[in-house]
Amino acid sequence: MTEQGPDVSVVIAVHDTMPYLTDCLESLVGQSIERRRMEVVAVDDGSTDGSTEELARYAAAYPGLFRTVRQPASGGPAKPTNRGTELARGRYLLYLGADDWLGPEALERMVDAADRWNSDVLIPKQVGEHGRIVPQGIFDRTAEQVGFTDSALAWALGDTKLFRRDLVTNHGLRRREDLVIHSDQPFTLGALLHARKVSVLADYDYYHLVLRQDRSNVTHRAGPIDRLRGFTAAHEVLDRGTLPGPARDAVRARYFSWDVPQLLQPPFLAEPPAMQRRIVQEIGRFTERHCSPAVFRTLPVPARLRLALARRGELHALCDLIAWERDHGEPPAVRRRSRLYADYPMFRDRHLGLPDALFETGRAPRPDGWRRLVPAPLRRARRALKRRLRAARRDGLAAALRGAR
Repeated sequence: MTEQGPDVSVVIAVHDTMPYLTDCLESLVGQSIERRRMEVVAVDDGSTDGSTEELARYAAAYPGLFRTVRQPASGGPAKPTNRGTELARGRYLLYLGADDWLGPEALERMVDAADRWNSDVLIPKQVGEHGRIVPQGIFDRTAEQVGFTDSALAWALGDTKLFRRDLVTNHGLRRREDLVIHSDQPFTLGALLHARKVSVLADYDYYHLVLRQDRSNVTHRAGPIDRLRGFTAAHEVLDRGTLPGPARDAVRARYFSWDVPQLLQPPFLAEPPAMQRRIVQEIGRFTERHCSPAVFRTLPVPARLRLALARRGELHALCDLIAWERDHGEPPAVRRRSRLYADYPMFRDRHLGLPDALFETGRAPRPDGWRRLVPAPLRRARRALKRRLRAARRDGLAAALRGAR
């Protein structure tokens, strides 16, 4: 710890996270960084499962390392995280989930790299535990500086990062406390857009994200409407902080290729009809406002279909699509002239009248062998002639059968 304070403050929002909290705290007392260079600020958000007592036990066992405060339950992680940020004294802030844990060398390696590179935001390699899925695209290499257009930064909008505290305080970055979930995404996006340098460390398993056995993590139990409110808040930050262009499109493409379509998967079919209608309406409005034609064209076919049906309010067709994918998986490809299309049952359905472009997957491979030597018009004429000959044979056989009678 310097005269100004520790090098890094680990901020933890705690609400009923036993027994996972113990592993989290144990990983902090086992850090290789000198104790004087770190502090842990834990805000107990009205826990009732023994988390309060566990925090007190560690604070007593390691005086000077832990600072703990307790407040009434707020209903989400935003308020306790804001409180912890206000109390933190470190040059850097690391936000750690109370059910997650750090590798033993994590803090020392992160602070040293951020100081060496003068990073405002540093993204440490994260891995999932007990089946937790963590996108790995951003961690393909260690990089002193990355951006939205040259890396998978758009897929790394959680707050599980090292932030320079001056960046957070100088720009007044806070979690929106009215958001039940995803309050970290607009916060992190704001930090990334204001940062002079964003770095990535991919040389060590720094941050271990845990999926609870009962899947009670807030990210797994929140409903679609709450998620959409979080997405909307992130896009408001994006609109304020960027101009139309590649960086904005990279973030939009992440949300519309993954986050929003995930709300229209098989669990959607179990929602009451009134809630289904509301979800579809909200997704339709969100897509209309934020998904540009340029971004829409880059999306995979399943995402394009879901968003298009939501914008049109086609609830029954949307449910049919979700159920069909659940039962059959990925559709086969069908060739129409030089293009390939996903052969969903609704492809060229006259009632729905969806444009072929929604189903298009790309250009069909060029013909092999002798067919490559024959011009395309002749190949089409040959196929048409073969169809007419087959029809004539069928008609002739039918006439012969009628004469036999």
